[in-house]
Amino acid sequence: MEVFDRCIDTITRQVGDIGRMVDEFSSFARMPEPKFSPCDIAELLRQCVFAQRVADPGVEVEIVGAIMPTTVICDGRIVAQALTNVLKNAGEAIAARPAGVAMPPGRIQVALVCSPDQVDIEIEDNGVGFPKKFRERLTEPYVTTREKGTGLGLAIVKRILEEHGGRLVLLDAAEGEGARVVLSFPAPRIGAGEEAAEAASKVQA
Repeated sequence: MEVFDRCIDTITRQVGDIGRMVDEFSSFARMPEPKFSPCDIAELLRQCVFAQRVADPGVEVEIVGAIMPTTVICDGRIVAQALTNVLKNAGEAIAARPAGVAMPPGRIQVALVCSPDQVDIEIEDNGVGFPKKFRERLTEPYVTTREKGTGLGLAIVKRILEEHGGRLVLLDAAEGEGARVVLSFPAPRIGAGEEAAEAASKVQA
């Protein structure tokens, strides 16, 4: 009976892995056309952080500092997918740390940094970090360092940022081991909703 249970667990896990791969391939191949409108990126960030806490309760996910309502011209649904991908990657990087070695508790820190020209979402973890070599290639389709990765998570995030006139930056954690990912969006000007949508459409062309 024990062997049977293990087989069922293995099959269930593999089916789940295949399902996630299919979802990522579908997402990359059929990215929807963004529908731009004013969006409170701070509230969107809170929702995604809460969802990650529920999905991975063994990892501390915290928002660093106070975040105020911050408007970005974007497609909130698509940007939420990008945030979810990055948070999920951070959780997986923590889970990939060597077993049997004394490590600090898993931690993901999120910050919202605003300037006159841009709005940055910074997500930092204390996982295994990004490789030093070929780091810039991690945003290319099908390039991955994960055993079960499809190499599409960061590629999807990069495409979403580009479609919004922004950019994706991959860095080392500020202190210790780990990674820091910056999702940078252009700061909207007053009455610039239509201009932002037009600019983003030119990026896609």
